Formats: sequence, structure tokens, C-alpha cells
Amino acid sequence: MGVPAARIVFDEDDRTAVAEAVTEILSTGMLTLGPWTERFEQAFAAEHGASHAVAVSTGTAALEVVLRTLGVRDRDVVVPAVTFYATAGAVLHAGGRPVPADVEASTFALSAATVEAALTPSTAAVVLVHVGGLITPEVDAVRRLCDERGIALVEDAAHAHGSSFGGRAAGTFGLAGAFSFYPTKVVTSGEGGMILTESPDLRDEARIYRDQGKGSFATNHHIRFGGSWRLSELNAAVGTVHLRRLKEFVESRRRVARRYDTALAAVDGLQPLTEPDGCRGNYYKYVLLLPPGTDRARFKREVAEDFGVRLAGEVYDLPLHEQPVLAPYRGGPLPVAEDVCARHVCLPVHTDMTEDEIDQVVGAVSQVHRRLAG
Repeated sequence: MGVPAARIVFDEDDRTAVAEAVTEILSTGMLTLGPWTERFEQAFAAEHGASHAVAVSTGTAALEVVLRTLGVRDRDVVVPAVTFYATAGAVLHAGGRPVPADVEASTFALSAATVEAALTPSTAAVVLVHVGGLITPEVDAVRRLCDERGIALVEDAAHAHGSSFGGRAAGTFGLAGAFSFYPTKVVTSGEGGMILTESPDLRDEARIYRDQGKGSFATNHHIRFGGSWRLSELNAAVGTVHLRRLKEFVESRRRVARRYDTALAAVDGLQPLTEPDGCRGNYYKYVLLLPPGTDRARFKREVAEDFGVRLAGEVYDLPLHEQPVLAPYRGGPLPVAEDVCARHVCLPVHTDMTEDEIDQVVGAVSQVHRRLAG
């Protein structure tokens, strides 16, 4: 049997609970901004130790709404070169200018030094991305730097549901955190996003922006240039049900990661991204660096064709500053980002992964690596 790159898990109890919620929602006719959205917000905030949560249509919308509330138009926003396009796309849609910065090889994340190197007199915000659900030990230093310079720190926590550093949850280190509920995430609502913040003012502004900039739900008086960024009640119900299993899912994924760590430690030349001291990651991705010069496309092809193991997409194979659509913001070379983007893969991590599947992945990766090394 093959091992897929991703597997979305809703067990029988989950499916029953979602079906009952959908029946309730369709019976009442309240399909948006209703009680299930509020339940989802409250539960997600409580799970992460945050005071306020605002549900929106996507993780990208969550980030854009936060940046709009910060007023980044015509100003610079520092973003890591190792991230999804949406991190920079949200900056552009909010009217700002993305400034890609280099990253640390150990976490694929910004550091205080790489942020400082990218700051300009026009910098309004820094977006720190928790790649693969790992929170960098540089998070406090980055926050201090931002505070010293009067710059807002925003977390792109799209990968980091349930992750923490020093006992503090992802999404609570900066002014706001933006999460995604895309289907492959540790917790999903099908589509959706969430903003976490301690600021009641940012919460209130976010609620205005998500509903076409209306001052209140019941009127058509528009006071902001908002968008149609509401989360449907159906999606909120799915997310609320799935969220109940977050701790279980994270523990399952951590079990898989521990097995990978132990097995791969015996294989020379393969370098996993290890969990930093103080970090408790959710292992949304298990990132593995291949030796320099490895033909990654061949590696993935042979793992799939010879052993039935499908490797997930990289995070990311092309650094942000080399994305064609972002050419006007490229700037100079960012060597660490360019190196790690060129030679890493992501091993499958499923919330219901079996021991046999783990063994199959380890065997495939080890054997193909040894074959290509020589």
C-alpha cells in the first residue's frame, strides 16, 4: 500500500457531529456570522490562550485584514523569503511593499539579525512565519527589536495550530496572529482563517473589515475599504468539530516525528529540522534537508515509484524573492533561503499514521538516499 503525501481525517464521530450541525444551520437559515462562528472563535482563542479571535474566510484574508488595520499602505513590511506567496500577497493587497529577508537554516524563520538587515525608514510591520509549525527561539528577540523600533510584529501562524514556545501559544507573541484552515492543516474548516489578538481595537476593526467594511452587520453603512471575508456558518461548524481534537492530533503528529528523528539519526547526510529547545511544535510538516547537490526531483520520483511514498510539497521550493510575480520586490541575494529552498523535502505526517506507514517512509527515504549518494 502506498503512503499519500497528505490525509484529511474526520472519523465517524466527527462526521456525525458535522452532519448534525449542518442540519441545525440549514434549519435556522443563519448561514453566516451566526452562533457557530462565535463558538469557533471562542474555542480557538481559548485553545491558544488568547483574549480575542475573529474568524474570516481564509488564512490569507486573516493576514490581509491585520495588515489593513495596521495601516501598511505605501509602507514596507518585512517578510521571510521562505514562506508561501500569500504572506507577500497579503502585504500587497493591503497596499504595502513586501521586503523579503533571509532566514535561519535551523528553523527556516526570521531572526533578529535578518530582520534588522531588512528594515527601512518606512517599515511598518514584520511578519514572522512559523514554518512547519516550529516556533523559532529568536521569537522574543524579534519582538524586542520590533518594540524598540516602533514596528508591529505579526505572526503568520498558518502552519502552527497548537504549537508553542516556552509554554506560550503560536499567535500570541505579536500584535496579532493569522491562522489558516485550508484542508491539509492540522485542524481544518474546509476553508477559513482566524485572527488572534489581545487588542480589542484590532478585534473590532477586523470584524468591520471582514464584512465589506460595514460599521454594523445590520446596516449598509460602510466605514472601511473592507472585503467579503466572512466565514460561513457551515465552515465554522466543521472547524469547531475538528478543533476538539487538536491536542490529540498534535500528539499523534509528534509521535510520528519522534519515530522519524530516531530512525533518520542513523542515516548520514540527511538533516531534519529539529525542534528547538523550548518549542513544542505540531509537526504540520516534517522538513528534511538533503545533502547539497542531490537531485531532489529524482529523489522524490524514486521514493514514489519504487516505494509508494508520496512526499508532500516543499515549504518552499522557490524562495519568495524569486517568485516571478514578486520580481519588483526582489532585492539582493538571500543565500540561506536560496540554499534551503533548493534541497529540502517534507515527509508525510498524518494524524492517523500507522507504524507500518512510518516504517515504509523511513525505508524509502533511507534507501533512495544511499542509492543516490553512491
